[in-house]
Amino acid sequence: MQLQGVGMTSQRTRQRLVQRLMDQGVTNIQVLDIMADTPRHIFLDEALSHRAYEDTALPIGFGQTLSQPYIVARMTEVLLGAAGKLERVLEVGTGSGFQTVVLAQLVEKVYSVERIKPLQDKARERLRRLGLRNVELRHADGGFGWPERGPFDAILSAAAPREVPEELKQQLAPNGVLVIPVGGETQELQLIIREGDTDTFRTQVLEPVKFVPLLSGVTR
Repeated sequence: MQLQGVGMTSQRTRQRLVQRLMDQGVTNIQVLDIMADTPRHIFLDEALSHRAYEDTALPIGFGQTLSQPYIVARMTEVLLGAAGKLERVLEVGTGSGFQTVVLAQLVEKVYSVERIKPLQDKARERLRRLGLRNVELRHADGGFGWPERGPFDAILSAAAPREVPEELKQQLAPNGVLVIPVGGETQELQLIIREGDTDTFRTQVLEPVKFVPLLSGVTR
């Protein structure tokens, strides 16, 4: 599948998506440019690639989804706006690798954890195709983060725990930020900021969201 895209995956189709993101309130120019330039269709099976630039979540197998473009753009914009520096960023839930690729174009180093091995393998191949070398992948339970690589300037979770894991909060660097969906049947996107190097965390509720649950354990 070619990177440039044709027809329903063409640059014109991508620009229409970017316009929809702007209409929904995404304003960060860097994020919008990356959303326009990243070939979302290669993160889906060929049968679904023609729907890649719809503003909707799409299935990628194993009960997981490729997040809605608005949510990817929104979470990335929030993370960029709240963090002072972005040298080391942890992603919980690599999934298809799309959010990983967006982050990798904006920060120095991305550490991404995925519990489902076949999804991670596909994401690794997509990163290789796109020539991104500032991403390190780990097959592990995302709820525990990646303490050996921390502390992190920012953490972004692509799956929703019922409560924010304490392990993730403790892996934040001083003034680090965590962007995470939280809840069960009803979920909300939260921005959590560590105050200096203390154990005090400020939480801001951003908006209602719907994510796959953050599950424990790993799948081969």
